[in-house]
Parts: sequence; C-alpha cells; structure tokens
Amino acid sequence: MNIYDKAHELSTAIRDSKEVSDITAALKLIENDPESQRMLDDFRTRQMEVQQRMMSGDMPNPEEMEQMEKLFEVLNLNLNIRRLFDAEQRLSTIIEDINKIITDSLSHLYGGAAE
Repeated sequence: MNIYDKAHELSTAIRDSKEVSDITAALKLIENDPESQRMLDDFRTRQMEVQQRMMSGDMPNPEEMEQMEKLFEVLNLNLNIRRLFDAEQRLSTIIEDINKIITDSLSHLYGGAAE
C-alpha cells in the first residue's frame, strides 16, 4: 500500500464531495450578485486581518470581535452567503474528522491507547 496514492484518493474524494460541490454552487450564485460578492469580500478581508493580528499576538478587543460577530449575522441573512457558510462548515467538519482519524491512528506511538 502506497500512502501517497491513498492521500491522492482522499484528495479526489474530497474534491468530488457534495460539500465541495455545494461550495462551488454557492460561490457561483454569489458571483452573480455584486452586492453579495462585495459584502463577502469585505468580511473575508476583515476576517483575515483579525486572524493575522491574532497569530502575531495582537488580540482584538471585545468591541472589534462583537462587530465581526454582528457582520457575520448580517451576512447570514443573505441566503446565498448562508448557503456558502453552511457548506464551508460541513467541509471543515469533514477535514477535522479526517485529521482526528489520522491522529488517532498514531496515538499508540506516543503512549495513547489505539482505538
């Protein structure tokens, strides 16, 4: 068994998944709505700025975090953006589950019990 071949099979399975298809479909709907696209782009830019600051140790103040949460809530009122966020969350869950499966398979190496 070649581990890299299995990784490529997994990559293909993820790329062909319903979740990725749902993300692609939602993105197309958003691209056809300039206002939705602008709102999403603005949110993603702000989100990335906050994440970069957090990674450098500069934690945002509570007001800034509240503002981001409110913006997220407003975006969720847009059906196409909500559809995108939901599909992204489902894909994120799959990736987290896969990561856990891989990590758990190696836990015996470091003193953990294998499942």
